[in-house]
Amino acid sequence: MALTSYQDLKAAVWDRGTCSGCGACAAVCPADAIRIEDGATAPKNIGYCKAETDSVPCGACYSVCPRAVPAPGQGTGLGECLERVSAKAAFEVAGRQSGGAVTAILEHALDAGLVDAVVTVSEDRWTHKPVSTLVTTGESLVTTAGSRYSWWVPLLSALKVAVIERKYRRIAIIGLPCVVQAIARMRASENDLLVPYANAVRLVVGLFCTESFDYDRLVEGKLRGEHGIEPWQIRRLDVKGKLEVLLADGNSLELPLKELEDCIRPGCATCTDLTAPSADISAGAVGAASGCTTLLVRTPVGKGFVDAAVSAGRLEVCGDVDEGAVERLAARKAKRG
Repeated sequence: MALTSYQDLKAAVWDRGTCSGCGACAAVCPADAIRIEDGATAPKNIGYCKAETDSVPCGACYSVCPRAVPAPGQGTGLGECLERVSAKAAFEVAGRQSGGAVTAILEHALDAGLVDAVVTVSEDRWTHKPVSTLVTTGESLVTTAGSRYSWWVPLLSALKVAVIERKYRRIAIIGLPCVVQAIARMRASENDLLVPYANAVRLVVGLFCTESFDYDRLVEGKLRGEHGIEPWQIRRLDVKGKLEVLLADGNSLELPLKELEDCIRPGCATCTDLTAPSADISAGAVGAASGCTTLLVRTPVGKGFVDAAVSAGRLEVCGDVDEGAVERLAARKAKRG
């Protein structure tokens, strides 16, 4: 077991401003001593650490951090795939971002008993403020559908509730590339403290990501302060090389990402991963047929979940993927490195 502590993580990541905010360190800390406050650029320790205070080997937080050491399988392109398809939900998903394919796959997985719970992001429908959450029924998943991944939220904070408090052993996780990287590190680690988490994760779905935004800076500062848009007027936000703000009255606003640089989480500046190659399934709107979702099926586990949803009539395959469109966006993000 690595003889490291939160001090090593603080020096290597927190103090350098490269923290992704994935929440993995807080989730796996056995002493519950790491906190992530709203709007913070890095976690904080409450003043206690098993390794620092009691000289008990730990290092769980450092072992799982995707920014401390590159995660296994992390890449800058499409990565290896078994299949590349466009797909969509075969039923109505009111809040879907593109084709609702991820919702369809996981709705079926929950209802068929393939997973016990899904770690995902929900939001306050009035304010659009995001929160990490644990969903245990297909109906609840469909109700909360719609990507909130434009926002920063410490997604993996809900993993501790799932694994330690509720003892779930078949968990699916939907997350951005940094979250997927943290899970990859968790699975590859020899740290015994991470074994219960690694063993409980059955499926990892990675979402394409260019960057994530701080809620207060974007909603309160940019949209409300500069453009006079109230949160309740926003129907959907989407990032496709620019920020698209779709309003409830049918109007829309497009903002170039250069205008939003002060709203982007600082840790995103070092990330070159668009497509989460170490996921079981990667998904995004780029490269898909209209009204569909691009699915990069990477592992036999991922293929099993996709095929099961298709067989059950919950997922419909639309056609091929425009790989060039995905590769171009991935190459643009890779230039950060």
